[in-house]
Amino acid sequence: MKVATDGRIVLWDGGSLWAFEVPPQPGNIATTRMHAHHAVQLTLAAGGDFHIRTDQGRTPGPLVLIAPDTPHAFEPSGRIALLFAEPESRTGQILVAELDGAPVARLDSDRLPDAERQLSLVWGVPRATDAEITELGRGILDRLLGGLPAPPAFDPRISRAIDWLEPRVENHLTLAEAASVACLSESRFSHRFAEVTGLPFRTWLLWRRLMRAVEHMAAGENLTTAALEAGFSDSAHFSRTFMRMFGVQASALGLV
Repeated sequence: MKVATDGRIVLWDGGSLWAFEVPPQPGNIATTRMHAHHAVQLTLAAGGDFHIRTDQGRTPGPLVLIAPDTPHAFEPSGRIALLFAEPESRTGQILVAELDGAPVARLDSDRLPDAERQLSLVWGVPRATDAEITELGRGILDRLLGGLPAPPAFDPRISRAIDWLEPRVENHLTLAEAASVACLSESRFSHRFAEVTGLPFRTWLLWRRLMRAVEHMAAGENLTTAALEAGFSDSAHFSRTFMRMFGVQASALGLV
């Protein structure tokens, strides 16, 4: 899938906003490969259109929520925005509760009646700052979540381990080190970590490294440098991982 050169990605603690414009594909529907990723995904039409395709069929926009680790393909056209929330974050936990066990849910667009106008900031002139787009993305999520119940309490032992891991994800980290921070045995930590986050420890680390590499790319670094600084062995490893989790080549992102 070809992505236009005016894409923007901003990341914050626990979430991110990805906005881009997919040009017309004469005679074809632009589509990603089937893929799955750890984040909860809220997909919004920002002047364009899209469908989310799963084994259960195609779900049209303009507002679709996708559960973590759900295999899906993305069929976009025109301006589209993706809001990702880590399932471990408060926002992510509430969004997962909103899905109520469903892999995909089409939400009532009346819940975000002004989203398209607000998202036009991404493509506005003069160019919006990352801080402005971050505020926009977080604001959209806050409005969507208004009135939803609070999520269950997060295990403080796992929270402590994650707080320790986050600034070190590009390093060679072991399960034993993380278990020690959580004051749990390795076996108990491994079980509880997967139970709380929804991912095995190594898979969680891979996801976090992927997000770190994307952050470096969004800051203007080339793919190879971004991959190495995020802890990948080389750019090929990063590219394979990105393709598996997002269904497109990392080099296809139109970041400016």
